Amino acid sequence: MSAIIRKGGNPVLSNTVEYHGFVYVAGVTADDLSQDVSGQTEQILAKIDAALEEHGTDKTRLLQAQVWLKDIRDRDALNKLWVNWLPQGGAPVRACVEANMADPRHLVEIMVTACR
Repeated sequence: MSAIIRKGGNPVLSNTVEYHGFVYVAGVTADDLSQDVSGQTEQILAKIDAALEEHGTDKTRLLQAQVWLKDIRDRDALNKLWVNWLPQGGAPVRACVEANMADPRHLVEIMVTACR
């Protein structure tokens, strides 16, 4: 039976879980919540890069992404950064929806799945 590797988190969730060569990254939010949606998105993408690297993979191996925006009208600003961050021809399947956030200062949250 393959090992399940869980990293970071708290009693409610792990920040990442790796199993059978798949890496699941929990919903990532920005640390500096004074930033606008572009600033928060940049922080989140950097945190996703670091989380994937910790498991020996990177954004070229993305399979799936889920994006939550506080205001769906911010989708164009998010997509501008998202498209520039993704490798050419490497877009994962993705959902992007408007959602109430746990902290109203959070403008975006992104969750991804990648393979090694």
